[in-house]
Amino acid sequence: MIEAIAIAAHPDGSILPVAAQPGARRNAVLGERAGALRVAVTAPPDKGKANAAIQAMLAEALGCKPARIELVSGATSRQKRFLIGGLDPQALRARLAAFEHRSVSQPTEKGDRHPAS
Repeated sequence: MIEAIAIAAHPDGSILPVAAQPGARRNAVLGERAGALRVAVTAPPDKGKANAAIQAMLAEALGCKPARIELVSGATSRQKRFLIGGLDPQALRARLAAFEHRSVSQPTEKGDRHPAS
């Protein structure tokens, strides 16, 4: 999944394309879609609430401060681009891969292990 995401180098870090799904039932990183990281948030697409929720989710998933994540395009679109400050594309891929591994190996309430979808 991570290999298919079109991460681009930037002088200040990396550009991460995100396919947003605002107004979802739960907050989740759902994998890859069309070269972008698919992120669902419960926040509505109203006055930047969904963008802020995506920024917070990315910070948590990548293990960095929200201030290092900046929306550079797509404020009113589902297709967004975030600048991840201080992480080159290789480091960003490594953190996404580590997050993907944690997501897949987390047990469900019944104790079963299943891949995040």
